Amino acid sequence: MMASKRALWLCVAMAASAVPAGAFAQETALDGLRITPDVVYGHKDGMALTFDVFRPADANGAAILYMVSGGWVSRWSPPEGAATGFSGLLEKGFTVLAVRHGSSPRFKVPEAEADVRRALRYVHLRADELGIDTDRIGVYGGSAGGHLSLMLGLVSDDGTDANDPVLRAPSRVAAVVAYYPPVDLRSMVGPNERFPALEFPQEQAESISPILYATSDDPPTLLIHGDADELVNISHSQVMFEALQGARVESEFITIPGGDHGFRNPEHRARAQAAMIDWFDRHLGSTQ
Repeated sequence: MMASKRALWLCVAMAASAVPAGAFAQETALDGLRITPDVVYGHKDGMALTFDVFRPADANGAAILYMVSGGWVSRWSPPEGAATGFSGLLEKGFTVLAVRHGSSPRFKVPEAEADVRRALRYVHLRADELGIDTDRIGVYGGSAGGHLSLMLGLVSDDGTDANDPVLRAPSRVAAVVAYYPPVDLRSMVGPNERFPALEFPQEQAESISPILYATSDDPPTLLIHGDADELVNISHSQVMFEALQGARVESEFITIPGGDHGFRNPEHRARAQAAMIDWFDRHLGSTQ
């Protein structure tokens, strides 16, 4: 039986420990942009789970969580360099949080999903310190990051009854953008040399397949996909959009003619980014 939205977190055991209150990592400044690197939102297997915060000088209170994930591989990079990729959002006044999860090949898709969900809960719990309005949180990513973004958007709750204060915090976002996301993992699970993150028990696949979780209370969701994508066929976004429309969720689907996986063509990438920024501007508001 399909796991309920409220009980989904039980399907993927999360071994991260609670994070004590206290000051975040030392901020740095870059042309008026405040960067707080490596904020620890949990621990597991002796390792820290972290995100970077990019806060513009004219921050408007809304925040965008960016899923650092491709093939469910989540790599660290110097935040000063990553800031360029968020320039459009930062110019609108959005605070951006680049969220990393336990990475493939060591960790599998269910664990990655549990990690980013914990990060979202942590943001809700520490919103005052982060300067974030919890009613104006968005999430986006591409490919595996798009999959994780959909999971955060379509599977939400107001917190669990766990002892961990982070897990007692809500898991909710107000808007979602997903580029070329895989949405049904039931047929993808199994031995996979290219994507070892998909090597997990078949019985967990339903719990992390966004296609199964479209309901009328889901946040506004934008899907963007190229019709020349040879890695994640455009049919994934097509069926996801149909499910969202069927559930009467405010949603849009943009097809990029000739667009491949990753939007390597600069014009395709620019079009997708402009649509993403506009979506968050419309649904989260660029001014207080």
